[in-house]
Amino acid sequence: MLFIGGLGRSGTTLLERLLGQLPGTLPLGEVAHLWERDIRDDERCACGSRFSMCEFWHRVGQRAFGGWDNVDLARVEALRATVDRTRHIPTLAGKKLAPVQYRLVTEYADFYRRVYAAASADAGGNRLIIDSSKHASLAYCLRWSPNVDLRVVHVVRDSRGVAYSWTKQVRRPETGGAAEMTRYSPARSAMLWNAQNAAFSMLRRRGVPVRRVRYEKLLADPRTVVERLAEFALVPLEPGDLRYIGSDYADLGPNHSAAGNPMRFSVGRIPLRRDEEWRDELPSAQRRLVRTLTAPLLNRYGYISRPVELPAPAPPSTVETVTAAPAHAGREL
Repeated sequence: MLFIGGLGRSGTTLLERLLGQLPGTLPLGEVAHLWERDIRDDERCACGSRFSMCEFWHRVGQRAFGGWDNVDLARVEALRATVDRTRHIPTLAGKKLAPVQYRLVTEYADFYRRVYAAASADAGGNRLIIDSSKHASLAYCLRWSPNVDLRVVHVVRDSRGVAYSWTKQVRRPETGGAAEMTRYSPARSAMLWNAQNAAFSMLRRRGVPVRRVRYEKLLADPRTVVERLAEFALVPLEPGDLRYIGSDYADLGPNHSAAGNPMRFSVGRIPLRRDEEWRDELPSAQRRLVRTLTAPLLNRYGYISRPVELPAPAPPSTVETVTAAPAHAGREL
């Protein structure tokens, strides 16, 4: 299965929608929110139906658990609190887990595995499941499941654009507009940006196949990015399979995303353009703050370059300022 990770507001839902149009794929949205938003709260599937009325998810529930009523939501939440938190990543990143911890992690991951397997079987089998849950801690939990063939796409976006996006007021259409998406201060989003992106960089060093994609590259050349990710995910392509992607648009069909950004409800032709509003709208003081807090990873991902002082040949007290080339960790599209 393909897990799309990164901090929210980085373009993960857009990427899932684009990849989900490929033959042989099945996008499920943010499965991390399936348990409370869908099973418990009966919010809307991306198809427009309430979760309880969506025929696709009804069949998945029957295959996976004999019906959603048989899911012990209290147990899922207890396991999530015990193993699926950012603070647990150092433990989950280890080479071994204590026996008790291993049992808890694999029990938790098995709830997801059953959903993935049931969804794939409902679609005829041999489908690449796409889960855009984003959270690094969940990816680390899935890493320990012996029955999940995990590949990860790590989506990064300029931290200043992400910070600005988190300050915006966005209604959640699945609640009828009664609720808003979470908002964070620029300082808070900067710290979350650091934590999530650093965690995904470390995941690659733990043997999980990880491919990093920059949001800006995705919007600049969407067809090439999707084509290369299909190769990474072992999805064979035929001539014409990418015709739904133009240079600045994509034609999207209906889907059954369980949760995620409101754009999961979009069907038809959508524009593909970079959201650079932050350059004008994010106050300069906040821009500088976010840049300072996230500078090391901004530099690593090629968003900025930092001056580095190197000794000149002579005299000994003279230094020359040069610009360091960004160090790209891992393979990037």
